Amino acid sequence: MNRFVLYIVLAALGYWLFFHESSIATVGTNGYEYPGYEISPQKPYTMQALVLGTKSYTSGREAELSRLDFALGWGPMADQRALDKIDISQRGRFYFWRVDSFREVGLSRREIEQHSANVHIIPASEAVAQKLGEVDRGDRIELRGQLVNVRAADGWRWRSSLTFDDTGKGACELLWLEELQIIEAA
Repeated sequence: MNRFVLYIVLAALGYWLFFHESSIATVGTNGYEYPGYEISPQKPYTMQALVLGTKSYTSGREAELSRLDFALGWGPMADQRALDKIDISQRGRFYFWRVDSFREVGLSRREIEQHSANVHIIPASEAVAQKLGEVDRGDRIELRGQLVNVRAADGWRWRSSLTFDDTGKGACELLWLEELQIIEAA
């Protein structure tokens, strides 16, 4: 049932992204331009990872820029034997994980924290936005872009984490996604 719901959500997101007259950001002289926002590149980002989960959002200020989050895992967090023993969920623009026993999983808390992340995706083009609708949980993907900070004229800010060593509020990456490749479908 969960997979069916995920397919419905992703299909609706793909439809909305394809037919909605959205404002995809463009490259400007001082960073990226998006109506009402200044988007400043902070650090190049290239990642090959396993998609641990996807979550779409349609409400909240952040959804004006980023309608989709990916929970990603790499290294030991891309090993299906460990993932079979880890409960993974996403809500409220956060990624959560739970284990019954670290010993049973074979990973420490720190290994899980340093090899997984929640990434807020800002598509750099319509083509990238459409490609996002093709990504499923369990896919191995490659992402290329820039970690960015966002500022609005009224003072509102959204900042990207620039490291994989942090956890909690502010630890998510905010990614200006320029290229997306599905290396291996689930």
